[in-house]
Amino acid sequence: MKMNKLLVGLLTSVTLVAGSAQAAELSVVSGDTGNGLAFLQSQLDKFEEQTGHTVTVVPMPSSTTDQFGQYRLWLAAGNTDIDVYTTDVIWAPQLADQFLDLTEAAAGVVDQHFPSIIESQTVDGRLVAVPAFTDAPALFYRTDLLEKYNKEVPTTWVEMTATAQEIMDAERAAGNPDMWGFVFQGNAYEGLTCDALEWVKSYGGGQIVEADGTISINNEQAAKAIEMAASWIGTISPEGNLAYMEEESRGVWQLGNAVFHRNWPYAYSLGNGDDSPVKGKFDVAPLPAGEGPDARSAATLGGWNYAVSKYSQDPDAAIELALFLASPEVQKERAINQSNLPTIEALYEDADVLAASPFMANWKEIFQNAVPRPSAPTKTNYNEVSSLFWSAVHNTLSGNGSASENLELLEADLADLKGDAW
Repeated sequence: MKMNKLLVGLLTSVTLVAGSAQAAELSVVSGDTGNGLAFLQSQLDKFEEQTGHTVTVVPMPSSTTDQFGQYRLWLAAGNTDIDVYTTDVIWAPQLADQFLDLTEAAAGVVDQHFPSIIESQTVDGRLVAVPAFTDAPALFYRTDLLEKYNKEVPTTWVEMTATAQEIMDAERAAGNPDMWGFVFQGNAYEGLTCDALEWVKSYGGGQIVEADGTISINNEQAAKAIEMAASWIGTISPEGNLAYMEEESRGVWQLGNAVFHRNWPYAYSLGNGDDSPVKGKFDVAPLPAGEGPDARSAATLGGWNYAVSKYSQDPDAAIELALFLASPEVQKERAINQSNLPTIEALYEDADVLAASPFMANWKEIFQNAVPRPSAPTKTNYNEVSSLFWSAVHNTLSGNGSASENLELLEADLADLKGDAW
């Protein structure tokens, strides 16, 4: 099926908005590996053919924390070697001054994106990055194992814990010693902030720092949530989970060695690859709710964008590249081939997208439960806020102090960081 007229029109407008008359040599940074890197390169090949520009991919570490640190060093030094940066949804308030304003260049397409995502990339009226895809994690579960043991998909963390333990024990007794109940992102990095924010919010424990700047993390419900997660280590989750990032946890899951798994949409298409032992044996559901009067499902809002360095020596061509990579055409192919959720609403009704990724219908409810990290209220302090939070959580998961003790210390550290204002 051809792309509908709306998307063709949008793509045409992208081409018209940014047209660079002279061929340029550009660079884009990317933390993609494997299939993700291959997809990016395939799109860059098209861009080069269409425009005459050449683009070099500058590889980055997979850890977003390490990426952010490198970005700050380059930008602080006024590095002219990097033209386009791939940016996490939370970085806009921290790096806005180093990026070009894309408001005028993206005027023809900005209204087609989810307004909340455009808002997340707008700082003081400046659109500092154009969205490429959005993200919200889900609970991946083995349909075959739940059916084998006559279990329902858990809707609370308590249910998930019990079901994971029961199936893990039964599978091990049946001769599968490598089976675990649940794997997630437990390393001390930004990914743990995402996971732990979901636990805390699902228990009604707030969002670490609230929209008005209030430090809210030191509360009973937040402590309960983190103690619950600490109980998984060494029981339904391996000790090694304390060092897992996305790819390590996906590796365990995709080998067929976990009943449940928390991860982002990209893991869906990889899990259904021809070489995957779990192909056709799993599905996704909203992350479980906690316990308490304000219990709910919560999924950390994620997503990636393209920003243009104000130090680029070919800004027009760099803007052209950023708009291309965020275009309806590329977002559609990314949704089909990489299972990444588009930021352009029309693509959720595109027959090709839905045929290739029918699970995206499941993500609507997940996306509705998305919770932002507190980057807006903490502004340039967010990175340190997040580091303090994930360190407190990792200490608890590792058995180094109770959740209550660690959250009390965290509150004091955050208060010192805040001072009179963020």
